[in-house]
Formats: sequence, structure tokens, C-alpha cells
Amino acid sequence: MKDLITKEKVFNHPIDVIWNAITKAEELSTWFIKTNFKAETGFQYTFFPTEEKGCEAITGTIKSADPYTLVYTWEVADTNVETTVSWTLETVPEGTKLHLEHSGIANYKGETAIAMFESFNGGWDNCLTKLLAYLKETIHAG
Repeated sequence: MKDLITKEKVFNHPIDVIWNAITKAEELSTWFIKTNFKAETGFQYTFFPTEEKGCEAITGTIKSADPYTLVYTWEVADTNVETTVSWTLETVPEGTKLHLEHSGIANYKGETAIAMFESFNGGWDNCLTKLLAYLKETIHAG
């Protein structure tokens, strides 16, 4: 059973633009899922479910929010299983490299772990596609 999802993408946007898009509730709520998110260590956030997004509520706690590194727990409603999501941003000549990891998926049992891995893996691909579209359309950058 694979336990770690890793995604990497280079955006031709400044690092602060990407950081704001992944850490500010008003921006996350626009391109991802409505949330009360605050990139403050210890903050307990909720991503609120909507019919249009077809998802359950997700809750967690911010573990660290240092400049350009964000780590938080991720618990899908009614699962009682905690996983960890981390985002790391790095300035590169082309703009900003985003590195995403979602770990702890083996904490789910049996076939559920496989189903959740597949769901999260596809979900994060979709997430990065939506982030890029948001940056292009809303931020009017690249």
C-alpha cells in the first residue's frame, strides 16, 4: 500500500502569490473548498462540504506555517483517520515550485486505504489544475 502522494508543479507566479492562494481563506474558498483556514500554528480549520464540490467536511490542525512551508492534519468527516498534508514553495528561475505531500493514508484500513489513496491522488491533481486556473483568471498572472 502506497502511503505518500507527492505532487510538484512550477508556476510562473511570484512565491507570495502562490503562498496567499494556499493559505488565505478567501482565496482557498474561491478555487478549492469554502473554508475558515488560517495559516497559524495550532489553528483548527474546516473545509466545508458543498453539493457542487461533492466532498465531505474536512477538518484539521495547522502544525506549522513557516514562510513558504505549510503543514496540517487532514481528517475527512466520519472517518476518524488523520493524515498529513504539507506544501513547500521554492523560488526558481521560472517562478515558484510547489511541492505537495499527503501522507498517512495507510492509517485507513484495508480496501478503504486503497480507495482513499486513489481519491486523494486524483483530487490533488484536480486541485493543482484549479489553482492554476485561479491564478490565470483571478490574479491575471500567467
